Amino acid sequence: MDSDPIYLSKQGLLKMENELKKLKTINRPAIISEIKRAMQMGDLSENAEYHAAKEAQVHIERKIAELEDKLSRARSIETGNIPSDKAYLFAKVLVKDLKNGDEIEFQLAPPDEADVDNDIISIKSPIGAALLGKGVGEQIEIKVPAGIVWYEVIRISRE
Repeated sequence: MDSDPIYLSKQGLLKMENELKKLKTINRPAIISEIKRAMQMGDLSENAEYHAAKEAQVHIERKIAELEDKLSRARSIETGNIPSDKAYLFAKVLVKDLKNGDEIEFQLAPPDEADVDNDIISIKSPIGAALLGKGVGEQIEIKVPAGIVWYEVIRISRE
């Protein structure tokens, strides 16, 4: 797997640790129990429940391995120490859409902490990457899947 460090907030690190714990203590035992139950139903070659449970087990084990790898490389960042003169990782950036005047606040996050539904965007996304390093008053043209957007940075703050 990858050997580069992964930078997370304390909350992001805790969320990942909790997800791993749930997979190991709840999901894994449940699927093992399901496999045992399905095995008791007889002929495994035509046992759809058994095959579905085995497939689910592969998925869970893959997710556990992925999380263990990420956690082994995770580095927690103290977000309060990051300056707010420019848009850096974990910054909240208020932008004004120069086409329609709407204001949108994005929080810049590592890919593992992105949550688009809550306007927490990855620094690897087109908008996140374009905002990185920008300061208040700067205007940015960003190519997104839906076309081109023009934003002006209005405010930068920390959590």
